[in-house]
Amino acid sequence: MKKRGLIIFGGLCLLLSSCAGWMMEEPSLQLRRVSLHPRSLTEIYLVLDLDVQNPNRFDLTIQSFQYKLFLNEREIGSGRLEKEVRIPADSAVRVQAPVVAGFKNWNESLRAVIADKGIPYRIEGEANVRTVFGSRNYPFSKRGKID
Repeated sequence: MKKRGLIIFGGLCLLLSSCAGWMMEEPSLQLRRVSLHPRSLTEIYLVLDLDVQNPNRFDLTIQSFQYKLFLNEREIGSGRLEKEVRIPADSAVRVQAPVVAGFKNWNESLRAVIADKGIPYRIEGEANVRTVFGSRNYPFSKRGKID
């Protein structure tokens, strides 16, 4: 009886250790470029080019993606990605994320641009990611500096 239990326990340990490579790592993102498109006298439309990296050995699909953009620690706008994006295993995909921002929120940031200083930014939000194992929500926050 003990021998049988040890064999079953050993088999389970072997099975679980072989599945360790299938544990999901969080995707990461990097801001590559910001395009500005004025819409009116009070609003501007920004397009953020983000590289989304999938470090896993299996494909991921971003089903929904909500985010806020902060410049100089002040929220200037928000957006939502409306289409699904498939990210192949061990690769990156460029995603264009639209943001609608009001000019009233840009005061300090414009001063930093005029003074030729880098502008600290933060993108935060939540992404719903689907894999072969199911769906999961990932909160994220990325900081950097726009030079």
